[in-house]
Amino acid sequence: MVKGDLSAILGDCSGERGDLIPVLQKAQDLLGFIQPDAVRAISRRLKISENEIYGVATFYAQFRFHPPGKHHIKVCLGTACHVKGGEQVLATTRERLGIDTGETTADGAYDLERVACLGCCALAPVVQVDDKIYSQVSVIKIQGILDEQKSD
Repeated sequence: MVKGDLSAILGDCSGERGDLIPVLQKAQDLLGFIQPDAVRAISRRLKISENEIYGVATFYAQFRFHPPGKHHIKVCLGTACHVKGGEQVLATTRERLGIDTGETTADGAYDLERVACLGCCALAPVVQVDDKIYSQVSVIKIQGILDEQKSD
């Protein structure tokens, strides 16, 4: 962890409980994910237990506890995507990458995220890889997308 920079983030906050989410956001921006050392430092500064910090951070999908991968894969499971097979697409993606949602592959190439909506409901089911949206994704199509990514 970059302790000097995290100290600056903590020094800029008022030390109130209401600072927790903004401090977690800044720590994640700085470090790439919420590291245990950061949780300890935030706990001391805000006088909030580490358990409570983890409870808050795990409630919000924006916070990560693993280093991000080089490529970010988001599988939409909003209503339209769910109805049209999003769960099967997610299951295939998890199996092919060997990780669960919120995790990063051992080689650091990919991280996987389950999202509530990507705003492309008419194109369901939808998968986003980095900044590219793939529409009407099937189990076979996601395998091709992953193969395409690995060859890049």
